[in-house]
Amino acid sequence: MNDELEKLETKLAFQEDEIQTLHSVILKQQTQIDKLADQISLLQDKMKDMQASTVVLQSEETPPPHY
Repeated sequence: MNDELEKLETKLAFQEDEIQTLHSVILKQQTQIDKLADQISLLQDKMKDMQASTVVLQSEETPPPHY
């Protein structure tokens, strides 16, 4: 009985350590995800600005030289 109790306590200790390690990994990954989401948002804003500035109305575009 004592042997079984010791094995269970050992397993519990390992599980608690593993849970703590996984928790740390999850927190680190969430921080990375948040940073990436911010970067994506900035890139989307830059893309919108670029699209708006490079598009010229057809009436404003100069005709090609052969016309």
